[in-house]
Amino acid sequence: MTTLLAPASAPESAAKPAPALAPGGGLRRRIALRLLALLALGVLWELTARALNNPAFIPSPGAVWRQLILTSTTHDGVRGYSGHLLIEHLGVSLRRIVIGSAIGVAGGLVLGVLLGTISWLRVIAEPVVTFVRALPPLAYFSLFIIWFGIDETPKLWLLSIAALPPVAVATAAAVHGAPSGLVEAARALGAGRWQTIRDVVLPSALPEIFTGVRLAVGVAYSSVVAAETINGVPGIGGMIRDAQRYSQTDVVVLGLFAIGLSGLLIDALLRIASDKLIPWRGIS
Repeated sequence: MTTLLAPASAPESAAKPAPALAPGGGLRRRIALRLLALLALGVLWELTARALNNPAFIPSPGAVWRQLILTSTTHDGVRGYSGHLLIEHLGVSLRRIVIGSAIGVAGGLVLGVLLGTISWLRVIAEPVVTFVRALPPLAYFSLFIIWFGIDETPKLWLLSIAALPPVAVATAAAVHGAPSGLVEAARALGAGRWQTIRDVVLPSALPEIFTGVRLAVGVAYSSVVAAETINGVPGIGGMIRDAQRYSQTDVVVLGLFAIGLSGLLIDALLRIASDKLIPWRGIS
């Protein structure tokens, strides 16, 4: 008589290997490493500033901290820097970036969808978009000054045009490379051209489009200093430009920190929005 034996089940620990690092431990380790790296950079900065002993070349961290206090408060009857607090300079720059980026992203989305779906338009307009993307912001900012004067209009035009090409290129590539199987299935089910674009092409292209949006906001953020070189106060770029004229290196460094830290915050918010709005990112 033959006896059938069921195969022995593998131990639970073998079936589900434990992760190398627990999520909490991994997060704490990353935070600790970043704090140590920042501390090491701060110490190196302080040692370099003391060794050179030239505040106009490399100000010490303490000097930049003092400028943070001075530009954020009213002292000896002087309010902040050039009559505006640091948070006000940063707020004006962020408003310009948000408006300019929104216009550029909206235009880039529309142009990218058209370039990705209309082949003859892509042949005509793609070199123009690439040409504009290759131009540095200051190259056409002078032209905007001639056309629109020195108020807010040329600044917003500069940021809008700087933000448009990354979104247009990313959107066009993503739309043009949409999965043909999904497109053909939608058309087989009776979907029209624009319905297919809306319900199939754009959702599949959203991850690449969002990457283009992040790049566009970064380009606009890096262009704000150029946009605020003319009549840029209040504004963080205008503050940096004004401090550079008087060799106030500690104020320049403070402005760079303000731009960099707020840029990190904006990029983190965009990544969170991407994770929430595109949960299917990375799922094949």
